[in-house]
Amino acid sequence: MIRRGIRTLLIGLLLLGGASASSAQPAAEAEAAIRAALARWTADFNARNAGTICDLFATELRYDYRGFPERDYQAICDLLQRSLADRSKTYTYALEIKEILVSGDLAVVRLVWTLTIARPDTAGTIKAEEPGMDIFRKQADGSWKIVRYIAYEAP
Repeated sequence: MIRRGIRTLLIGLLLLGGASASSAQPAAEAEAAIRAALARWTADFNARNAGTICDLFATELRYDYRGFPERDYQAICDLLQRSLADRSKTYTYALEIKEILVSGDLAVVRLVWTLTIARPDTAGTIKAEEPGMDIFRKQADGSWKIVRYIAYEAP
């Protein structure tokens, strides 16, 4: 039921985005820009580049992660910067892009993030798979940023 609702919402967003974007860049070019933005974010996160970690997100960001209240741009930036500053753990993200659908100035990305957490004082690591959907909007400067995302930890 929830998946059907999300699917309907995404189709509606894509249709609305396509209707208003007569000068949108070709889908292949947009897809490449989105892939590059996600790869850059992954590299920045894994290198603990806290100064650039929020660049992937639009300031109007809203996100839902199962089990937590809806959050905004400032909340995700604060969380990411605190995590990267925490030297008692090492966080590493790996990305698997399942699909990118582009329509005008909007795009939906189905993906799976795999977070690995290691502690120097503990043997082994913790891994969490986080499937989700990111909705990107092309910004005035031509960049693509996440405006909405929905994620959850895989069972």
